[in-house]
Amino acid sequence: MRLRSYLAVGCLALFGFSVQAETLTGLYQVREPANGQSAEVRSEALNKALDTLVLRLTGDPKALQNPGLAALRKDPQQIISQFGFEAGPPETLLVEFDPGSTERALRQAGLALWGSNRPSILVWWLNDSPEGASLVGDGQSSAEPLRRAAQHRGLPLRLPLGDLQEQLVATAKNLEGSDPAPLREAAERYAANALLTVHATEAEGKWQGNWRLWLGDQHEQGKVEGADQAALADALMLALSTRLAPRFATKPGASGDQLLQVQGMTLERYAELCRVLEPFGARLQAVDGDTLEYKVSGSAEQLRAQLSLSKLQELPAEALQTAPAPTAAAAPGAAPVSVAAPFSGLRFRW
Repeated sequence: MRLRSYLAVGCLALFGFSVQAETLTGLYQVREPANGQSAEVRSEALNKALDTLVLRLTGDPKALQNPGLAALRKDPQQIISQFGFEAGPPETLLVEFDPGSTERALRQAGLALWGSNRPSILVWWLNDSPEGASLVGDGQSSAEPLRRAAQHRGLPLRLPLGDLQEQLVATAKNLEGSDPAPLREAAERYAANALLTVHATEAEGKWQGNWRLWLGDQHEQGKVEGADQAALADALMLALSTRLAPRFATKPGASGDQLLQVQGMTLERYAELCRVLEPFGARLQAVDGDTLEYKVSGSAEQLRAQLSLSKLQELPAEALQTAPAPTAAAAPGAAPVSVAAPFSGLRFRW
């Protein structure tokens, strides 16, 4: 059946469709340590939770000082659905923020927001201590601080199995090198969007980590420090969030409207595209066979970054078509041949 006959069903839930980008769950759920349950402790933890959420949704440390959030900082509970304490150690305050109220408040403050569709990151993390070097693998106890930090900062994290073959590849030399080729080959089976390498070393009771991130054709690198592995992991995930968010965060209307054409659509791909374009306020304009045209709000760079996560390929702009020259067989006074104007927006295909 043609795609047009399916569109009335709207953006259906997506089952069994393999994509690399992930819809991050728990984006509006925040955990913060709380030393007790007094009103003062609770108030302090709620404000910390709000700060964590703002950083998670914007990736912008300056957003915390936005004057448009002053009223919200005085009373965070106006956007909180529920909260409660979890037994420790350490004791933790779990806060559930209301997505709709939160988004409206941050938009009204003029902040650009990063949606839940985020690049999946495969991390090769090598801990190097006086006791020896070890690769952090999925299922190991050493993976827990990484997972908690990634959830705290709103990043979809994947870990390798850490088998013998991967341990031979994930050496300090390869992790700190500028060529990711040896690790890319080993990472293919995990189908992640981004490749992250971390060489963490312990010295004088503190940890520091040199990291490199590859996402598409872009490369980032840096160094972070922490009192322990958990603090190091959190510092790294925060650094990654602030580097990645500007590529994807959108502020409706700030960059004007764009026309977008996507070819090769199916029902499953339509559901996926609805999810990807949600932060851009997409409005469907036309359907022609397996080709959809949308009007979206956002910059071309942000659209390219977001669509690349689902492996859509950009097409060159349509060439200007010219009408054929009149022939001798054409009837005198015949109407000129009309030529459709080329599509002037961004063009992609699956």
